[in-house]
Amino acid sequence: MSRGTWPTCAAAAAIRYADLVRGRFITFEGIEGVGKSTQLAQAAFYLRGRGVDPLLSREPGGTPLAEALRALVLQRRDHPVGVTAELLMIFAARASHVSDVIAPALARGRWVLCDRFTDATEAYQGAGHGVAKSTIRQLAAIAHPGLLPDLTLLLDAPPAVAHARVASRGATLDRFEAENQEFFERVRRGYLDIAAREPARVRLIDATGEERQVATAVARELDACLPKSE
Repeated sequence: MSRGTWPTCAAAAAIRYADLVRGRFITFEGIEGVGKSTQLAQAAFYLRGRGVDPLLSREPGGTPLAEALRALVLQRRDHPVGVTAELLMIFAARASHVSDVIAPALARGRWVLCDRFTDATEAYQGAGHGVAKSTIRQLAAIAHPGLLPDLTLLLDAPPAVAHARVASRGATLDRFEAENQEFFERVRRGYLDIAAREPARVRLIDATGEERQVATAVARELDACLPKSE
């Protein structure tokens, strides 16, 4: 069975561990400030308590090449990166990440938890910057043919709430974090469109609550991915 046609986590819950040839690929998505990194770490802790030791990664990033491209994409500069150059750098980083890290880990049966994947490109470069969905899909077919997340956890919060969290960190903002609220409204709508289009894969999580509440909601979705004992 190809990665693109794997059952959803809920459907796979009754499959025994011995029957799982590949690991699970779970992605965390959302606009800046919704708590993706925090919840990814919490999810890893939760899974380890249930006998699953996941690999944690991020996008852009995950390999030396991808991390170097990440720095170029996120750096604020006097002459901004054009949308096409930004898109191609992101997919170049993704191709490296998939071929060198994600695909080998999944083939070994290891679960992969990733902070962002191609849904982020559709939301940010697509809905945010106006890149055609067809272009994004063509590049995705080149960068990771047949590979789709088994589960995507979309942490959702209004841009005003998320921006306040980012501002409270007191850190220097990267190029995306410094975007205006109108941009993040478009990105959020892009994410919600994806969730509406693929409800079996993309699970919407209310990220406006306290960290523990959000972690509980995430754990509930992860439980559906864990094979049930006989």
